[in-house]
Amino acid sequence: MNQERCAESDSQGMGFFERYLTLWVALCIIVGIALGKLAPGFAKTLDGMAIYVNEAPVISIPIAICLFFMMYPIMVKIDFGEVLKAGKSIRPVGLTLFINWAVKPFTMYAIASFFLGTVFYNLIGSEAIDYVKMPFGINLDVGTAYGAGQVVLVDGVKMLEVPLWRSYLAGCILLGVAPCTAMVLVWGSLAKGNDGLTLAMVAINSLTMLILYGVLGGFLLGVGKLPVPWQALLLSIGVYVALPLVAGYFSRKWIIAHKGEQWFREKFLHVLTPVTIAALLLTLVLLFSFKGETILNNPMTILWIAIPLFLQTILIFSLGYGLSKMLGLSYENAAPVAMIGASNHFEVAIATSTMLYGLSSGAALATVVGVLIEVPLMLMLVKFCLKTQSWFPLQTAPDTNQV
Repeated sequence: MNQERCAESDSQGMGFFERYLTLWVALCIIVGIALGKLAPGFAKTLDGMAIYVNEAPVISIPIAICLFFMMYPIMVKIDFGEVLKAGKSIRPVGLTLFINWAVKPFTMYAIASFFLGTVFYNLIGSEAIDYVKMPFGINLDVGTAYGAGQVVLVDGVKMLEVPLWRSYLAGCILLGVAPCTAMVLVWGSLAKGNDGLTLAMVAINSLTMLILYGVLGGFLLGVGKLPVPWQALLLSIGVYVALPLVAGYFSRKWIIAHKGEQWFREKFLHVLTPVTIAALLLTLVLLFSFKGETILNNPMTILWIAIPLFLQTILIFSLGYGLSKMLGLSYENAAPVAMIGASNHFEVAIATSTMLYGLSSGAALATVVGVLIEVPLMLMLVKFCLKTQSWFPLQTAPDTNQV
């Protein structure tokens, strides 16, 4: 019953902010670019308020605050008691974990590296470069080669100069290893899927991410000859995943104990939803204030990044939907499986790319493009699911016990 109430509360439909998320992101691009032109020192000053290690910025304090408030409302919604119940749903949960962690990260790397490093290589610019943060914990001399980059001084700060397309690739990789945003609850509900199973799989993926996000992300970044700041990657998982997760768990437990579950769901969660979106949009404004010049000089940049992300999403959705049919899952369980695999946890990807490579990096920009295309693309897939319900057997009563 708790599972059903949570799913019902979270996913009856998209609220005002979620429904127009693509519009808000587009407005953030405009505002950010204008801010970069009119007050170029503002965002740079904020990003400069950072914790430095070996003369390299590690954590931007204002951005860290924004990103925490972006992640906390997502984590506080997780009911860990339902994770154990999901163990009965062997086929849908097992298929979801297989697609998210054994397939999706590698197809993202293959598709993004092919398009960004081959098809769009000359369009992005063979000589185009990007300056990213030095890997946390590594102190290299200026002029030292590291991966595909070289250590340089930028405004007196050690940075790593890397090919721009590889920086975009890093952002795509971080999206590929961050599956399943909390907005999947909305997509699953709109597609008339099994809300209880969707909720449980979101929680399971959040826990799995604590272990596999850093391992797969670091491995694929290394394969792409990109800087692999392992210490920063682990610190990022701790700050932007584990910390909000722990804070969400204990605050949820305390609030329900003192205010009751109904107040928690109807009052507290209702207030938190705009907080996530507001923190996300503020981060995007700052990011685009840095990348405005790049976008104005090459307005097709967003398209070059969006195409591989679009193809990756369609591929993973098709794989999840097709395998669900082959395994004989009901439509109510097949739709969430496909949706969870297709969606990206862009909040984690943005937080990690910002911490690893910097707010002004091409990697951070690539993760934002993931936000830009997420809503319209997922709505398109929802409509596809609704039109193809007849492909699957219908289950007479919603449950999570399909094994």
